[in-house]
Amino acid sequence: MAVPTTPRRRLRYAALALAGVTVTAGTLSACGTAKTQDPRPATTTTGTTPGATSSTAAAVEPSLHMITNEGHKLAFYVTPGRLPAIVLDAGGGLDASYWNKLAPELAKNTGSEVITYDRTGEGKSDDAPGPWKAQNAAADLAAGLTQLGITKNVVLVSHSLAGEIATAFVQQHPDRIAGAVLVDANLPQFFTDSETAKLVAANTPQLDALRQAPQTRATRQLLAEAADYGPVHLAYHKLVWPRSVPATAIVSSQTPFPTPDDAQLWRQAQQDFVDAAPNRHLVVAENSSHDIPTDRPDVVVNAVQDMVNQVR
Repeated sequence: MAVPTTPRRRLRYAALALAGVTVTAGTLSACGTAKTQDPRPATTTTGTTPGATSSTAAAVEPSLHMITNEGHKLAFYVTPGRLPAIVLDAGGGLDASYWNKLAPELAKNTGSEVITYDRTGEGKSDDAPGPWKAQNAAADLAAGLTQLGITKNVVLVSHSLAGEIATAFVQQHPDRIAGAVLVDANLPQFFTDSETAKLVAANTPQLDALRQAPQTRATRQLLAEAADYGPVHLAYHKLVWPRSVPATAIVSSQTPFPTPDDAQLWRQAQQDFVDAAPNRHLVVAENSSHDIPTDRPDVVVNAVQDMVNQVR
């Protein structure tokens, strides 16, 4: 069942776009897309069928699995198929419904099991108290995949903020990841001392205004994601992606930034990440904003298919 989405609102990307959300004129927009709740039926199943063929995967609706980790529940949606499993992780402020069009296409074209999920504070998943941390999100993802029986041979597809989760996950579980497709993702190379200081300065007045506004689930989640932004990202800058795990970095032609200097640093960070190991590749999504999965879904599908073929 496809989840209806509202029309995208093209808003400027301020510094908070790196948390996946832009605050403009008192509105909240997630990765350039108006967020909707996922109305898929809450039918819980207990297993997957890794031996399904691509035609089976195309015909089967994703099943909802409610996973519990550290006292909170997380919603995982599984379309059955074979390994490698493709795990789709949306940007900040977005839930599993972001992948409603891409997930069935990937299942049909690759025959792989396809998994999407709602992170804490999103969709059908519980809220979690305290600051948001990529390491905690990675632990949630690992727990969910373990309970689904997926403990190896994963192709991780991560957009925007989810790049930080992917980096934490591959640090914690390099043996589980067969490969990754990082879609205009937050990569460690970008968060230099000077750029992080600039982002903190740009974020501060927006966050101050947001704290004074009426609190909603979305604003609380954004504030959690922005907590300790400077120290968190200075530490993130020092992390290194394991050379043993292949990766494709897709960079948007527009980047998340309107200023030439920041845009060039974003592009250079993506290139530096790719240059760090021979099993990495850079793809430029021409005619695309930061919202590549919506603007250029063909680029994402082709990159994921190539990665699946590479690791299968």
